[in-house]
Amino acid sequence: MGLDSHAKSASLDPKLSRRLHTALTCGKDELFQIILDPSMEVLQACCHNPALDEIHLQLLLERRDLTEDFIRNVARLETVIGSHKLTVALVHNPTTPATLTMRLLPHLYLFELVDVCYLPGVTPDQRLAAERAIIQRLPTTPLGNRITLARRGTAPILDALMKEGDLRVVEPCLNNPRLKEAAVFQLVSSARAAGETLAVVARNQRWSNRPNLKAALLKNPNTPLALLPTLLASTPFPELKNLAASERLGPERKRLARAELKRRGY
Repeated sequence: MGLDSHAKSASLDPKLSRRLHTALTCGKDELFQIILDPSMEVLQACCHNPALDEIHLQLLLERRDLTEDFIRNVARLETVIGSHKLTVALVHNPTTPATLTMRLLPHLYLFELVDVCYLPGVTPDQRLAAERAIIQRLPTTPLGNRITLARRGTAPILDALMKEGDLRVVEPCLNNPRLKEAAVFQLVSSARAAGETLAVVARNQRWSNRPNLKAALLKNPNTPLALLPTLLASTPFPELKNLAASERLGPERKRLARAELKRRGY
C-alpha cells in the first residue's frame, strides 16, 4: 500500500491519521511500540520511516498476524535484502508466501535448513526443498556436521547419509527414530558396505531382529563371519535350508548354515 492510500484512509479516521503520521515520523525508540499496531496500514507506514532498522524488522516479522502482501513488501526493503537474520525471519514466518520462501531457502545455513523441516505449518513442498538443499550440500559438509545431521535429520536426509556408508555417520543414523527400514535395508544389501558397518547394524537393538534386514545381512558377503552363528540361530528353517544350499554363499558361510541345521536336528 502506497502513501497516497494511507492518506485516503487517514482522511476518514482522525485516530488512524495520527497513528500513520507517528509511524512515518517517530524515532527509533517509539517505533518499537508502533510495530505492535494491529493495522497493516500503520505497519506499512513504518516501512517508510527512515529510523526503521534490522532490529525493528526482526521483531515485526515475529508477528503471526501479518498479511502476505505486507510480507512481500517487507521482503523488497533494502534493509531486508542485505540481512541474513531477516532472511531467516521471513522463512520462519508462517504467512510468508511459498514462492518467496522457496527463493530464500538457498541463502540459509545448513542447520537453519534443518530447522525449516520442523517448522509448524511448513508445507510438504517447502520441507522437500529444504531437504534437497541439505542433501546437495552433503559432499562438502564436514564430518562433525554430518554426524549432527544424522541425529537431527528427517528421513530423506538420513537416507542420503546412510548411502555414504561411513560408520561414524551410520551409527547415529541408526538411533534416529526417523530412520526408515528401507534405508537400512539398502545399506545392508550393498556389496560396498564395510564389514564393521554391517556389524554395527547387526548389533543394534532396534534393527537386529528385523527379518528382512537379518536375511540381507546373512546374504551379504561382507558380513563378518563371527556374526553369522547368532544371526543363523534365529533364522526360520526354510530360509536356513535355502542358505545351506545357496550357490551364492561362500563355503564357510554354507558350512555355518549346515551346522545350524544339524544343531536343530536336520
